[in-house]
Order: sequence, then C-alpha cells, then structure tokens
Amino acid sequence: MALTREQMAQRIARELQDGFYVNLGIGIPTLVANYVPEGIEVMLQSENGLLGMGPFPTEAELDADMINAGKQTVTALPGASIFSSAESFAMIRGGHVDLTVLGAFEVDVQGNIASWMIPGKLVKGMGGAMDLVAGAENIIVVMTHASKDGESKLLPRCSLPLTGAGCIRRVLTDLAYLEIENGAFVLRERAPGVSVEQIRAMTAGELVVPDEVPEMQFA
Repeated sequence: MALTREQMAQRIARELQDGFYVNLGIGIPTLVANYVPEGIEVMLQSENGLLGMGPFPTEAELDADMINAGKQTVTALPGASIFSSAESFAMIRGGHVDLTVLGAFEVDVQGNIASWMIPGKLVKGMGGAMDLVAGAENIIVVMTHASKDGESKLLPRCSLPLTGAGCIRRVLTDLAYLEIENGAFVLRERAPGVSVEQIRAMTAGELVVPDEVPEMQFA
C-alpha cells in the first residue's frame, strides 16, 4: 500500500532533531507540523514571515490572519516571532535553516529538482523554492513516486525547468525513501506492503537496491 499524505509527513518528522530550524514547503510538507515528535523542540519557519509555527488550528483556535506560505491557517507556538517576508528570506538565504522540506514535480539522479513550472499550465510563480534550494544544505523532497498519468517522477534527467541543480540528496515518496548517491537513487526504505519490484518498475532513473531494504514502521 502506498503511503498516505499523513504517513509521509510522519516519516519526515522522524528526521527532525532537537533545536532545528525547519522550513516546510507548500503541500504535503506543511503536514509535518502536526507530527513533531514529543521531547524535541524545533522552530518551524514559514517564508511569509512566521518563525515558531505550530500545528493546524482547531475550530476554536482558528485565526484567519495567521497563515502559512500556502495560505493555510496555522497556529503559533509560545515564543513565536512574526516579521516581514524580506527578513524571512534573509534567514533562508543566509543559511540559517537546518532542514528544508519541499514538494517537487521531478527529481533526477544528479540531485536536480524541478518544482515550479509545468509548460502549458498556469502557475502563480516560483515562490520561494529557488531561494530555499540555494540557501539550504539539508533538503528532503516529498512527492508522489509517479505523476497522475502514471509517469515516474524519479528520472535520469529532469524534463521540466530546474529549480536547483545538484542540491537534492534525499527523497521520500509514497512508495519509498531514497538517497541520491553517485548518479543513482539508492533505495533505503519501502512503504509497508510495497515490493522492491514495484518501486523498481516506477523509477525511471537508475536505482540501486541494497541487500536489505526494511519496511517503514508506523504505530
């Protein structure tokens, strides 16, 4: 079974470390805010100018003026700071974010990412993605393994305009967790019930499969 959006967010949350400053991109990455492990403190940054973002609000907590970069209503934790988007991007460009979690349309075996434009389709613009991939050392891409028409999104070479070149080392999809090493995707974990053969069939770029590939565990 492929991972749900919530399970993907749970798996990414395991990569959080105490004291991290973390930027969550639009889409599935924003769900990570709901699964920060107990016992650790992280500061979630939204590029529109919020540091200290909390989980999505309950109906009682809802504040229409408190939104993330994807225009979703969010909460702010005690000690949070609100500032201009210019200061937010200065933080990003200055390399002060410990982990960035982004969505993508394509990733290839050279660590290139395409995440902002599909030719022939209306898009709102690049957003902060190019700044994020340029200013961050530690990036995880979260996306479905295949497009809606069944085509692999893990490629020998990206076909869409690049957001960044050679900047991606880790990818989580609804089928697998992979690392990019030496011009190939290395399969590290697989979704529960998903076989190595299924992942291989859905991966267009070169795939390296270690002798042991554990299934992800969820409570």
